[in-house]
Amino acid sequence: MPTAPRIRLRMCARPIDEPHRASSQLELLFDLTFVVAVAAVTAQFADSIANGHAGTGLVPFLQVFFAIWWAWMNFTWFASSYDTDDVAYRLLTLLQMAGVLVLAAGVPAAAEHSDYLAVAIGYVIMRVGLGAQWLRAGIEYPAGRRTAFRYAAGIAVLQLGWIIWIVLSASEAVPSSTRVPLFAGLVVLELSVPRWAERTGPTNWHPHHIAERYGLFTIILLGESVLAASTGVRDALAGADVSGSLVGVAAAGVVLLFALWWLYFLEPTGDGLAERRDRSYLWGYGHYGIFASLAALGSGLKIAVAQTAHPVSVSPMVVGYAVAAPTALFVLLLWAVHRPIVAKPVLRPAVTLGGVAAMAAEPLAAGPIGVPAVVAVIAAVSVLLIVHTLRRAHRSSEEPAPQLVRAEESV
Repeated sequence: MPTAPRIRLRMCARPIDEPHRASSQLELLFDLTFVVAVAAVTAQFADSIANGHAGTGLVPFLQVFFAIWWAWMNFTWFASSYDTDDVAYRLLTLLQMAGVLVLAAGVPAAAEHSDYLAVAIGYVIMRVGLGAQWLRAGIEYPAGRRTAFRYAAGIAVLQLGWIIWIVLSASEAVPSSTRVPLFAGLVVLELSVPRWAERTGPTNWHPHHIAERYGLFTIILLGESVLAASTGVRDALAGADVSGSLVGVAAAGVVLLFALWWLYFLEPTGDGLAERRDRSYLWGYGHYGIFASLAALGSGLKIAVAQTAHPVSVSPMVVGYAVAAPTALFVLLLWAVHRPIVAKPVLRPAVTLGGVAAMAAEPLAAGPIGVPAVVAVIAAVSVLLIVHTLRRAHRSSEEPAPQLVRAEESV
C-alpha cells in the first residue's frame, strides 16, 4: 500500500551508501506519466516512416525525445540525492508530472507542423517544479547550498532561452535553417549545467539507486516497443487474415526485444558507478542514445508488422533499416557507455562491432528475402551476442584465479 507522506522534513542530502536503496512508489508513478509521452512520440515517428518521411520526421523525434529524457533524468538524479517524500516534495513532483502530460499532448503538432508551443509549455512546467526543488534544497541544506543554487539558476536561465527560441520560431523572426542549430546550442548548454553546478561540490546520488532507475526506464521503453508492435498486429489483423509473414515478424520482434533486455542487464552497472563516480556523466548522457534507439525501435517494429498486411509508402529496405538501425545503435552504445565505468565490460569490442555490422548490412537483402526474415536475422544476431557473452563468462568462472595458480606453482 502507498505510504503516507511525511508532513514536513528538512531537505538534506541522503547517504551515498544507504543500504537497500530502491525506487520509491512516487518515482514509479512518475515514470508512468512518461509512458504517455514516449507512446506519443513513438507513434508519431512510426507514421513519418510509413509515409516516406523518415528523414524529416527524425529531427522532431529527437528534439521531443530530448525534452522527455532530460526532464526524466534531471528528476531522477535529484531524487537520488534529496528525496524526502514529504508533502512539499510530492506536490512539486506532481507539478512535473502534469508538465509531462502537457508535453505529450503537444507531440502531434510538433511532428506534423513544427509547432513546439505545447511541448515547450509542458517542458517549462516540468522545469519550474524541478527548479523549486533545487531552491528548497539550497535553502534547507547549507552544505550543498552553492551547488543547489547553481542548479536552480542554470534551469531558470535555460528556460528563458527555450521560451525565446519558441517565440522566435513561431514568429519566423529567425530563418528556419537556423532553428535546429539554435536548438542544438541550447541542448549543449542544458548538458553543461550539471557539470558547472557541481564544480562547487558533488551531489550525493546513490549509484545502485541510479542504476535501478535507468534499468526501470529501459524496461518502460521496451514495453513501449511491445505496445507499438502489438498495435501493428492489431492494425494488420483488421485489414487481413493471419499470415505466415505476420506471425514470423511478430515472433522475431518479441525475441529481439527479449534479447535487448537481456543484453542491457548483463552489465554490473551499480558496482561500476560506485567505483568510478567521476565517469558518471558519459554513462548518464550516453543513455539518451540508448533510450532514443529503443523508442525508435518501437516505431520500426510497428511498421514491420503493418507492412505484412497492407502496402506502405516505403521500400522493404527502409522498413528493414527502421528496425536494424536503432537495434545496432543500441548495442553499440550499450558497449560504449559501460566501457568507462566497468572494469571488464561483458560485451567485447570485436564481437560488438561484428554484430553491429551484420545488423547494418542485413536490410540490404530485404527485397529478396522479405522484412520478416530481416527482423529474424537481427534477432538472431542479438541472441548470438548473448550466447557468446554467457559462454565467455562461464569460461572465465572456470579458470583459476591468478593468485591460486602462482601458489600451486610454488608448491
